[in-house]
Amino acid sequence: MAAVRSLGSLLREGTRRLERVSDSARLDCELLLAHVLGLDRAALYARSADQPRTGTVEQFDALLAERGAGRPLAQIIGRREFCSLEFEITRDVLVPRPETELLVEVVRDGVNPTDGTPRILDLGTGCGAVAVALARTLPESRLVASDNSRRALTVARRNAAGLAPGRVRFVWGPWYGPLDGRRFDAIACNPPYVESVLCGDPPLCFEPPAALDGGPDGLRELRLVISGAPPHLNPGGMLAVEHGADQGAPVRSLMRRAGLNTPVTHRDLAGRERVTSARI
Repeated sequence: MAAVRSLGSLLREGTRRLERVSDSARLDCELLLAHVLGLDRAALYARSADQPRTGTVEQFDALLAERGAGRPLAQIIGRREFCSLEFEITRDVLVPRPETELLVEVVRDGVNPTDGTPRILDLGTGCGAVAVALARTLPESRLVASDNSRRALTVARRNAAGLAPGRVRFVWGPWYGPLDGRRFDAIACNPPYVESVLCGDPPLCFEPPAALDGGPDGLRELRLVISGAPPHLNPGGMLAVEHGADQGAPVRSLMRRAGLNTPVTHRDLAGRERVTSARI
């Protein structure tokens, strides 16, 4: 890449390098180069004929190498949009996926508070995306968000401070452990649900194993989340969990076994079964 003479040339060369690993190679390159230059994409386009400043080529090349190895773009640039909000992302948290926005929608549309103030738990909050999005879309709600990773909670607290200050209370511990018997009108959870054997391949190998690995069948953590939900739900309260596209039927079965009523599976924009909800 030493022979390139403009930012536009850098983008073209970078796009060719990433086409084998990314379905959005051009966009990835624009975001990476804009990140190096401290610009937005519009400003980058306006300067496409400019020569790169000292160090730009080397920095861009290093980021391309990371992306080419399969590292998620959001980890490299340190941010990701979710529900039209921009979240800080580090290597300590799962990168929020677009399909997880369905989990927010299901809880938003289905929460039925007992006293006019929705009390919602985001179980395993990660970067805080689901909790913050719910706090923004349900301004009268009271949010608690838990995680078993102190590093993840640090990221989540920063995101909440910037996007929903004072709206989310964070607690540390495994699943329902730190909740002291508290009850909620809705519990949202995007638990680890990937089969262990798949977690070692790019891009998943770059994300925290504890946020992905659902055991040999992908259902280990879903069993814990579902079986533990009833004592933490108010009458009529709802549990909504994200899961794999082929896990809808076993998740519905687990919910019935736990005493939850009439589980319903919702499909994402690609038509795949993605979120299942039920009530106590």
